Amino acid sequence: MPLKTYGVLITRAVGTRREGAAETPHYQIHLTDDHGVHYRAAVNVLSQRKPADLLYLVDDDLKHPITARLDGLTGGWNTLPPGPGGPNLDFVRGNLFDPSHMRTLPPDVSGPDNDLADLLDHYVRRAVDDPDARLYVFGERFGPEPAVKDKVFGFLPGNGVHDIHMNQGNSGRFTSDDGVWQDGGLLIRFPGDGQGQERWVGIFLAFQSQGWHTDDVTGHTLPDVDASRPAPGDLPVRIVAALVNPAGPVPEHETVTLLNASAAPVDVTGWRLLDRMGQASPLPAGSLAPGATLAVPLTNGARLGNHGGEVTLLDAAGLKAHGVSYTAQQAAREGWWVVF
Repeated sequence: MPLKTYGVLITRAVGTRREGAAETPHYQIHLTDDHGVHYRAAVNVLSQRKPADLLYLVDDDLKHPITARLDGLTGGWNTLPPGPGGPNLDFVRGNLFDPSHMRTLPPDVSGPDNDLADLLDHYVRRAVDDPDARLYVFGERFGPEPAVKDKVFGFLPGNGVHDIHMNQGNSGRFTSDDGVWQDGGLLIRFPGDGQGQERWVGIFLAFQSQGWHTDDVTGHTLPDVDASRPAPGDLPVRIVAALVNPAGPVPEHETVTLLNASAAPVDVTGWRLLDRMGQASPLPAGSLAPGATLAVPLTNGARLGNHGGEVTLLDAAGLKAHGVSYTAQQAAREGWWVVF
């Protein structure tokens, strides 16, 4: 079953604590919201299953439509219902980043800038020092516990967020946490320079034991497929451009362009393109030659909204072959193609 209470906590950071391997271990963040309520974010830096070192990816200039979708939420805890279209995180379906770019780091070792706690410190301590910075902590709520002080920072009631990592494709006893559109993560919004140029940082964590082809309902790793992360450069057919905002009146004729980057032809019969809500548009049957491009007009109700969205390519077996996202700013110029 999925996480019991999934959502996002919007707060400012006021303190941190690093835990060594002899403890949990977690990277602990002390947070407060605009009403003075205290929270703790418990960020895993080591897995209980081998290989133990976590996968991480940091995007220190995040450009994704999810940041706009967070605008309407209030400070403090926000419960998020499951499903696409909202501000939920999903590492497989949300096209937040390229999983092949994730790397591993040990949890906490001697020396500067060489472990996962150091990496988290680099960004979170900057947010602690900036009273206008805000953390958006995605995961599962714990507490409030009216009679129990927080075990790390001592505030009352105990209250916070954990499971701040990928929450699907688990193995062993952790499969009970599987679900879709409920991945954890940490986004940090740093204020602008006086001209509205705010900057977002995205920190995404996953366990090496997790699968990356998961069931669209349960979030369990799909059986009888290679569910491992793709290696860099391994995806043969990729989305390279999209005409999101065609010139002229509605109905618009939106188009997605694919490239076969491999040295062999690829049969794309039965392949599909998905929009942000999961509406599918089929590819024309046939083979895509090496180095060839294919402009695919969207049909069957699939749409690319001008306010930002995601485009996902599925192969004939229904497995994700590639995915991209675009923002409202990228789609603003009528008649221009968004290039990925």
